[in-house]
Amino acid sequence: MDLSVDFAGVLLKNPITTASGTFSARESGEFYDISELGAVITKGVASEPWSGNPTPRIAEVYGGMLNAVGLQNPGVEAFIKEELPYLKQTGTPVIANVAGRTVEEYCSVAERLSETEVAMMEINISCPNVKEGGIGFGTDPKMAAAVTKAVKKVSRKPVIIKLTPNVTDIAEIARAVEAEGADGISLINTLLGMKIDVQRKKPVLANIMGGFSGPAVKPVAVRMVYQVRRAVQVPIIGLGGIMTGEDAAEFIMAGADAVSVGTAALVNPTAPVDILRELKQYMREQGFKTIGEIHEAFMK
Repeated sequence: MDLSVDFAGVLLKNPITTASGTFSARESGEFYDISELGAVITKGVASEPWSGNPTPRIAEVYGGMLNAVGLQNPGVEAFIKEELPYLKQTGTPVIANVAGRTVEEYCSVAERLSETEVAMMEINISCPNVKEGGIGFGTDPKMAAAVTKAVKKVSRKPVIIKLTPNVTDIAEIARAVEAEGADGISLINTLLGMKIDVQRKKPVLANIMGGFSGPAVKPVAVRMVYQVRRAVQVPIIGLGGIMTGEDAAEFIMAGADAVSVGTAALVNPTAPVDILRELKQYMREQGFKTIGEIHEAFMK
């Protein structure tokens, strides 16, 4: 059985990756061997340290969770000095998630990370564009294309664009970033949600609204991966509510080349390797020899 995947020229031993914001090398590494994974996707990395949003910023909801952490991170220089050396020794390809509030910030991080051992970069275009009144870069095809074009000019590593689901036509955004040179696409980022404490009569999150993730978003995510697969030729990382090996197989059938495990790992720290084991078991039961055969079986 061959689980390997060629993703934008980077060979992954299997299609299981971690989802940005839910993985920390040292903490996660206490629960399982990171080298078992196909790749790891880091927390968001910005040009300067971000303090994140005020607390409370996480809330449990039916079928998942809300988070308004606000991409808290120590900045690109701290990431390169403190996190990257630890990840490098695992031998697992590192995909650095990049955050920014302006096109210039995205570019400065991409340029700096191009000088390091990261295998690829995942550009989080759900970030608010401070120069456009806070609208997310990923909600407008022209802005999404502009970020992609600018980052591709300075990056010497493959660039994956992470799409937000909070749009009317996901395929239009996907085509726009592919046209400007995106090497891959990942989707979906979190849906926008809200929870009110009816006893306190106030929002549960200090930020009022937050990103909704977990099993409840999976049907939306599978649908969007299916639509994007038919709109673009570049490889896709699918994510959104993956809890089991069969969930991973479902995304691959829809058109994903690899998948990311996020919220599941916050509930069960060993979820990424558990899902890998379950995917292998599913493939054995179904007689699949390669990851590609899973998608091909659905297309017949």
